[in-house]
Amino acid sequence: MSTTVESSAAPKRKPVPRYRSHTGWTVLSAGFRPFFMLGALFAAIAVLLWLPVYHGELTLQTAFAPRDWHVHEMLYGYLPAVITGFLLTAIPNWTGRLPLQGRPLLTLVLIWFAGRLCVTFSADTGWLVALLVDASFLLAVALAAAREIVAGKNWRNLNVVALLSLLLIGNVAFHLEAHFNGAADYGIRAGIAVVIMLIALIGGRIAPSFTRNWLVRENPGRLPVPFNKVDMVILAFSAVTMLLWIARPEGALTGSALAMAGVLHLVRLARWAGDRTLRDRLLLVLHVGYFFVPIGYLLGACAAFGLAPASAGIHAWMVGGAGIMTLAVMTRASLGHTGQKLEASLATQAVYLAALVAVAARIGAALTPAWSDPLLHVAMLGWCVAFLGFALSYGPTLLARGKLH
Repeated sequence: MSTTVESSAAPKRKPVPRYRSHTGWTVLSAGFRPFFMLGALFAAIAVLLWLPVYHGELTLQTAFAPRDWHVHEMLYGYLPAVITGFLLTAIPNWTGRLPLQGRPLLTLVLIWFAGRLCVTFSADTGWLVALLVDASFLLAVALAAAREIVAGKNWRNLNVVALLSLLLIGNVAFHLEAHFNGAADYGIRAGIAVVIMLIALIGGRIAPSFTRNWLVRENPGRLPVPFNKVDMVILAFSAVTMLLWIARPEGALTGSALAMAGVLHLVRLARWAGDRTLRDRLLLVLHVGYFFVPIGYLLGACAAFGLAPASAGIHAWMVGGAGIMTLAVMTRASLGHTGQKLEASLATQAVYLAALVAVAARIGAALTPAWSDPLLHVAMLGWCVAFLGFALSYGPTLLARGKLH
């Protein structure tokens, strides 16, 4: 098993060409190039806009309430872009088929970009147009992924298509709720639940897999426990817990389930020997990012029992779990698939550190209302430094012509 991101769940196959010969724009030669770059830039820009909107200093021409626009564009805008970049790079390795390139890839990019415009200006385009254009992106990605996985007879990864389909349903529900009820709630929780399950499923395979490969080569000794029935039970229990949380985020039953899920994910993380990866920051950050999955569950449990605001757990999941894990995947895949050495430069480590500052400040803002405003500014700064830092550091690599690996 290689050390690039897309190989984590692949069965052994005869070597096949990874990419077709591509003579067009370099950025369209592989799915990770445009979607990692655009996802990172959009993540930073959307948060830069959010605080002025939150303080009433800026008004957007969106039909969504300000909070809903912010949540939607993080949950159904930036994250699907990065997920798509990952899947378009991973699925060919899972199936042995050639990846999407050129005009088909450009079409997906334009649909995603059109969705961002229609949502942000939905007061002018109309809520229904925004829904149809925005939802068409996840629909197209799910159909493309399903086609490739079925054609490659890679049945085990159809669960990824199922989760993409649930994310699409959550997005549609978000638009409908926001229009008919004035604010989205179920659509928000459904989207968060799917993202956390994607991290638990995919992150739970790549983190121990890459760690094992590195430890065998560089630091012999205790190795991660391979994916087994324990992981399957934890994932199943987590899925049930998330359904409870979507339906009713408060109460003793939901709180108890969230607390148990948090403990189980801590146990799962402890089985991966992350403490032995301190010398390899590209590996260590995967474990750090996953750490915020159980933290989100535990803070969610506190919220269910009325001991903490719900936003603390949500931002542990989304700023910490999703934010740091996407940066970890984007940096590793960008290096690995452009033939660079799998090593975290000082700039890359600064990106990771900025993301850690962002999640600590954002959770702190939720837990300490008296310090909320300055901590929100620190969180915004950390987040923007992380994602703009990725775009600046990896932009030349993503846009440069060269052999893909």
